Amino acid sequence: MKPIRFSNHAREQMRYRGATEQEVIEAISSAVWEPAELGRWECRKEFAYGKEWNGKFYALKQVRPIFVEERDEIVVITVYVYYY
Repeated sequence: MKPIRFSNHAREQMRYRGATEQEVIEAISSAVWEPAELGRWECRKEFAYGKEWNGKFYALKQVRPIFVEERDEIVVITVYVYYY
């Protein structure tokens, strides 16, 4: 697999939304890639969570990175996180 680089925007959104670099790397490495807007890719991976987020308890979270595959690397543009 190509090296994965995180844009500043992706890092900012990961902090704000509660995703870790390792979760994003695992999602990109193991989940099915699907086409996204503007020639980008996306994938989704669920993780056991079992904690509170913003004052509410959630058993699971889903990490959804949006990224581009360049010749020598994968660049993560942003990351969405869903709690349930």
